[in-house]
Amino acid sequence: MNGVHDMGGMHGFGPVEPERDEPVFHRDWEKKVFALRFASGAMGKWNIDMARHANERMPPAAYLAATYYERWLNGLERLLLERGVVTPRELETGRSSVPLPAEDRARVLRADAVDSVLATGRNYRVDEAVAARFAAGMAVMTRNMHPAGATRLPRYARHRRGVVARDHGVFIFPDANAAGLGRKPQHLYSVRFGARDLWGETASPHDAVYLDLWDDYLEPAA
Repeated sequence: MNGVHDMGGMHGFGPVEPERDEPVFHRDWEKKVFALRFASGAMGKWNIDMARHANERMPPAAYLAATYYERWLNGLERLLLERGVVTPRELETGRSSVPLPAEDRARVLRADAVDSVLATGRNYRVDEAVAARFAAGMAVMTRNMHPAGATRLPRYARHRRGVVARDHGVFIFPDANAAGLGRKPQHLYSVRFGARDLWGETASPHDAVYLDLWDDYLEPAA
């Protein structure tokens, strides 16, 4: 999806100015949004790629004006509505009109389980024997693609020549996962792109960008 979130390689957004001693959360409400997003995800109504894509579908003007956790909140509201977890009226009033179904109540994240769930995390590496299409040292060309759904192939790196630096192994393919089409496991590679291959002769000849890209994004270079 060619949304406003795909800002890599674009000018006009000003310098990146790191905040010294930046706190994890700047406001108390940000902590609540983090907790709500985490607890809601425990119900299993969506996966991490669906959640990321929900943020990406925020209206462009609102996205650019929003803070990080405002985008998280907007995406969570979208997911809750689309999955039928809440109604628009419930979201507006903050009050439930019907009891939570038994199957959802069984998956409620309890406070005493938070630490163990956070420590465990999730592994998106897949233990399946999927043949690799490429190997380290091979030249590849990224596809010139403009999907309507989610993708992790940034716009600035499409239809560009690179070289495979390493094979990370087999992982869930996020484009399919975000669309509810299953895991579609395939190899994930670190691909090196010279700065001039991405941005032309005015870029530094000494710089390079490494991107983690899946099989479906790549073709053998001619």
